[in-house]
Amino acid sequence: MVIGDRLSNGTYRKENKRLFHDFGNSLVKKSINSLFKSKLRDIMTGYRVFNKIFVKNMPVLSKGFEIETEMSLYALDKHFIIKEIPITYRDRKEGSFSKLNTISDGIKVIKKIVSMYKDYKPRVFFFVIAAIFIILGIAVGIPVIIEYFKTRYISKLPSAVLATGLVTLGIIIAQCGVILDTIVKQHRENFEDKLLKYQTMEEMKEKGLKQ
Repeated sequence: MVIGDRLSNGTYRKENKRLFHDFGNSLVKKSINSLFKSKLRDIMTGYRVFNKIFVKNMPVLSKGFEIETEMSLYALDKHFIIKEIPITYRDRKEGSFSKLNTISDGIKVIKKIVSMYKDYKPRVFFFVIAAIFIILGIAVGIPVIIEYFKTRYISKLPSAVLATGLVTLGIIIAQCGVILDTIVKQHRENFEDKLLKYQTMEEMKEKGLKQ
């Protein structure tokens, strides 16, 4: 996938007059680069060119402008080669209007970031949630434990039940993360097998046409 990079030479920041768009681009870029240990410079650009294998194998699920983020995620997750070429960006002419809405599309961006962690790195996503529940459970349970060691009696029964429930829920959520992470790895293996078969079929077709 070849990407027209609008951000590297500074023309997007200079020409773009719409509030928070540069911030949104930066937020998504940093999130994805952190997630995949990549160094992409422009995640949300619409200037893209693909090879046939990419087009034929990528499922398009997004209905709005999130499609750019989805394509970048797909390419990174499936180890496609990504080439970025700096381009000069110019803002819209006077009288023309963007279809993007800063607030509603900003909310979509945040949802997309949360969703991509859940879908592509479920172990990290669910481990963070599990850690929050376990820490809350420990915080609620510490006074109960201290009281028990001092008096050999528990008077704060609701706190004890809540602490036990929070820790148990955290452990269950962590287990879900492990299971989903295994499923995601199996999905990647299945995709590699599917891609290999597709490439073999394409090579056979080309040989048939030449003959």
